[in-house]
Amino acid sequence: MNKIVRIEGTAVPVEGNDIDTDRIIPARYLKEITFANMGKYPFYDERFDAKGGSKGHPFDLPQFQGASLLFVNANFGCGSSREHAPQSLMRWGVKAVIGETFAEIFAGNCTMLGIPTLTLSREGITELQALAKERPGTRFTLDLEKGTISFEGKTLTFSIHESKRNALVNGTWDSTGLLLANAAKTAEVAQRLPYVSGF
Repeated sequence: MNKIVRIEGTAVPVEGNDIDTDRIIPARYLKEITFANMGKYPFYDERFDAKGGSKGHPFDLPQFQGASLLFVNANFGCGSSREHAPQSLMRWGVKAVIGETFAEIFAGNCTMLGIPTLTLSREGITELQALAKERPGTRFTLDLEKGTISFEGKTLTFSIHESKRNALVNGTWDSTGLLLANAAKTAEVAQRLPYVSGF
């Protein structure tokens, strides 16, 4: 299984509280049959006007292309529980999200994709967002075992629910992958269950 212990890269800051999943991925893109093209659509209506022109959203600015960390504020991912929201972020290139707080279902969906959702104080997030904006090439290092984010000789301590941290660092976050890797054991157990056997 894929263990997620350390993530390094540059960051893209998206400021504002209560950014819901409809803003992250507009509802009209939920009609996609697979998640393959979701990387085109995060924050689409905030990135482009009706004629397709850029509005200057961070996800559309050249200095943030290739970023693997997303810095956000409070209650990020609120609203509907659509899995498309973290799918679109992941397929754009986001490998971890650091914020003040997260909607619980959104955070759970991220974990199921191997994307850590880490929390810091408002002051810590403000510092990270300001640094990412002022010096977009700054590289950050996340260490899920130590619970730290390091940059330019400085280290901050983040929080993450222990069950999520364990799943990520031990490589058990992908429940589908676990079932497939243990298909024989799963089938054996299924045959012993009266409500499964015979189907």
